[in-house]
Amino acid sequence: MLDPQDLYAWEPSGLAEVDAITSRDSAGLVLLYHFDGYIDAGETGDQIVQRLLDGLPHQVVARFDHDRLVDYRARRPLLTFKRDRWTDYETPAIELHLLRDATAAPFLLLSGPEPDVEWERFAVAVRQLIERLGVRLSVNFHGIPMGVPHTRPVGITPHGNRTDLMPGHRGYFDEAQVPGSAESLIEYRLAEAGLDVLGVAAHVPHYLARSAYPDAALTALEAITAATGLVLPGAAHALRNEALKTQEEIERQISEGDEDLVALVRGLEHQYDAVAGVESRGSLVAEPVELPSADELGAEFERFLAEREGDGTA
Repeated sequence: MLDPQDLYAWEPSGLAEVDAITSRDSAGLVLLYHFDGYIDAGETGDQIVQRLLDGLPHQVVARFDHDRLVDYRARRPLLTFKRDRWTDYETPAIELHLLRDATAAPFLLLSGPEPDVEWERFAVAVRQLIERLGVRLSVNFHGIPMGVPHTRPVGITPHGNRTDLMPGHRGYFDEAQVPGSAESLIEYRLAEAGLDVLGVAAHVPHYLARSAYPDAALTALEAITAATGLVLPGAAHALRNEALKTQEEIERQISEGDEDLVALVRGLEHQYDAVAGVESRGSLVAEPVELPSADELGAEFERFLAEREGDGTA
């Protein structure tokens, strides 16, 4: 493997700021990370990243070499043309930022397009950043399409080696094989190295998976703040307002939709309530409820990913 350090460069002022912070506080920083291009149903992770970068002060700590990692022909960056010339180019950016929450507590955010190549080298590079900056906990987040209705609370599946930070949440299947991602590989490699890592997967109704679903982003953000102690009311407030508007629009569209869609939602409600009733009674006896198998869940992931690739959003 080529030297992973060649994949990134430090921003001197940002690195100096992090070093000053860690010299004063040995507890270590939290790193949040998410990459655009993975399944991310409901644009869950993308919405969180956007809200954090738009609403909080931040500075670059390190930049990855996007020319080495991004396949431009698979995800072509946008160029703006005006009259007789090109006037703007949206340069892909995979960057590590230092941010501060509402209490001025510092934390890190690594985001950008998912690398198309050199995943193993990229994962080692991320681990180097984590060890160099004294990160105490790394957290990734995204949405997954599930057979759940939009009329019920968004569920969460925690994963990684620090699921104890999210008590009250459980896994919904024992084993499944799904398309891989750089985000998940990093989690796997960090756990292998004995570093603390937590994944937050929000359950997005599969019929809404290709649209922005703020309810999922809000639920994932609340899980992140509960697990890390970060205080992010601005992002939560914005997502809460968007979630209300989105729910109203969904209900309007369903009321004007066909009977098949209404029947789908009602069936998912019945399934959800039956499972919730079993859990609340602490009993395994209930009416038979057909839950998606691991193979079905994996197939749902693959279908969703194929749809994203087909319309150029992957």
